[in-house]
Amino acid sequence: MIDALEIWKNAPAGGGAAEERAAPSRLERGERSSLGPAAPGRSRRSHKKAGARGSQLLPADSEESGVVARRKEKRLLQAVALVLAALVLLPNVGLWALYRERQPDGTPRGSGAAVAPAAGQGSHNLPKKTFFLGDGQKLKDWHDKEAIRRDAQRVGNGEQGKPYPMTDAERVDQAYRENGFNIYVSDKISLNRSLPDIRHPNCNSKRYLETLPNTSIIIPFHNEGWSSLLRTVHSVLNRSPPELIAEIVLVDDFSDREHLKKPLEDYMALFPSVRILRTKKREGLIRTRMLGASAATGDVITFLDSHCEANVNWLPPLLDRIARNRKTIVCPMIDVIDHDDFRYETQAGDAMRGAFDWEMYYKRIPIPPELQKADPSDPFESPVMAGGLFAVDRKWFWELGGYDPGLEIWGGEQYEISFKVWMCGGRMEDIYIYRRLKNTVGVESLMQCKNLTPHPHPPPPLPGPFAPTAGLSPSESLTLAPACPLQNLKRVAEVWMDEYAEHIYQRRPEYRHLSAGDVAAQKKLRSSLNCKSFKWFMTKIAWDLPKFYPPVEPPAAAWGEIRNVGTGLCTDTKHGALGSPLRLESCVRGRGEAAWNNMQVFTFTWREDIRPGDPQHTKKFCFDAISHTSPVTLYDCHSMKGNQLWKYRKDKTLYHPVSGSCMDCSESDHRIFMNACNPSSPTQQWLFEHTNSTVLEKFNSS
Repeated sequence: MIDALEIWKNAPAGGGAAEERAAPSRLERGERSSLGPAAPGRSRRSHKKAGARGSQLLPADSEESGVVARRKEKRLLQAVALVLAALVLLPNVGLWALYRERQPDGTPRGSGAAVAPAAGQGSHNLPKKTFFLGDGQKLKDWHDKEAIRRDAQRVGNGEQGKPYPMTDAERVDQAYRENGFNIYVSDKISLNRSLPDIRHPNCNSKRYLETLPNTSIIIPFHNEGWSSLLRTVHSVLNRSPPELIAEIVLVDDFSDREHLKKPLEDYMALFPSVRILRTKKREGLIRTRMLGASAATGDVITFLDSHCEANVNWLPPLLDRIARNRKTIVCPMIDVIDHDDFRYETQAGDAMRGAFDWEMYYKRIPIPPELQKADPSDPFESPVMAGGLFAVDRKWFWELGGYDPGLEIWGGEQYEISFKVWMCGGRMEDIYIYRRLKNTVGVESLMQCKNLTPHPHPPPPLPGPFAPTAGLSPSESLTLAPACPLQNLKRVAEVWMDEYAEHIYQRRPEYRHLSAGDVAAQKKLRSSLNCKSFKWFMTKIAWDLPKFYPPVEPPAAAWGEIRNVGTGLCTDTKHGALGSPLRLESCVRGRGEAAWNNMQVFTFTWREDIRPGDPQHTKKFCFDAISHTSPVTLYDCHSMKGNQLWKYRKDKTLYHPVSGSCMDCSESDHRIFMNACNPSSPTQQWLFEHTNSTVLEKFNSS
């Protein structure tokens, strides 16, 4: 089968500038027509005869010829005036035409990849307008309009990001067991499927530098599904200008599935720009990325995951930022591909800055007004990256030392790179003007490195392709893998966080006793790069983080058990999963500290949300309600108030401002739900075991 990339490279130049040069301009056609119908057929002899007759003209004829000459002169002046007006005013000719872009090689590009290499040609070779920066650098519209048009016409399973119509028979556990998403559905969807363009409207008019660096795409994988891996490669090739792709490097982290051996090599042999590297033993995500980066030849390294899909014009915005400042690391926004039916879902909420709390969980915080741009589609600074999807100048990556080689398997690497780039003279930006897609697989929540909104029906808790347990023996999965994230975080804290590491140890005492390994080389690297302090990072880069996640936790408003006055029963989580409703149960305080701590102790925090746990060890789940009659459930804390904002009033009611209702309960079925406020109803009166009246008064007065 002929490779689509070879067709792109070898196709003769057609259309664009070549055709435009071959066709006469309107002005040229007008000049030829002025010769009259017989002009093309005149011979040399007829011209000589005309000249002879002209030499024998009478005086009257001379006067008449003078009139004709003046008329011709007048017409000529009018023509010159018309041409001058065209040079100044008309957008598609004359001086303005000098700003029209020409693709020199005219190589067309298709979107069919290896499956359909001749399925149409792209429009990177078509004439486009060129714009200039103040320093004279040319800007270019990199959109492939022809590919966008073809994608818009595609129909079929999963096309346009629509859900695959699943039956109950197709929703079987085995389909999720190997990858954490439904591989059966993935196999039913085209490798070249179309996606909706949900970017900000301003993105369509964005121009980027005409001369951009090329990039090596690094895609690590372990036992990845066939169709999901191939769809990743196809989407990158289909939606990337070929001149910007130096290579795609697939790095196999010791997979043992047969389809990832010779069949994969045979298939990828169709793509000259794709090569496969293989580890000799299980290395883990971090070292697998490092192997790919060490083999890269492109100007820029772009890290992707093995189950993702690139969207419209995804690559030029990344490379543009690096071309302007090579010490910039650029991260994309990440949307979601549903793990069940592969439907396209946009990331919830507006663009936000990456951050962390002091237990080292990745968080997102609003862009402060001081950093908001007039154009919301412009890139913005972010203190911390989400994880494994970013682009970086190759030389700058290695000047920074790459990833710390002492980091094991996975976890913490996003913090290490983020702190390092900011503190050592670089910068990091998130790009909002385009979006990439990411599968919601079970391992994502474990890795804490993706900007994903939790799906209401999460996949079974099975190992994904990058889970630390994948590919390890049972004994290894029980001993080594669970400790890796903690050890990595301890190492990052010891090397980069200075005195701020103490705030982590206060919240996670187990970190104090973990070994960070030998960090001498990393501290020497930090010194040799003249990196700034972590205090500088917190005051200059992440200055807005303490507003949401203060290093020293402010005092709580109330804590302990929450007892209902009317029933004498206590609020209980029943060890419920995310999204499960709260219940009323017999109060267990005094029956065993473990039971009391785990199920019936809550904290009304300084954020005005209510979380399981005591003030020093709150969990990441919050009381959440969506309407004036809904049950009260546990949901991921977002620290943005809204559905998770509560007021504990003097009449002992728990008021929910968003719904305008109060927390109520039913003794008969033990439900806890929202209801119209009735302060005289004992079932709406709740008693916290401990309260801080000063904090409560502050809350209620705000």
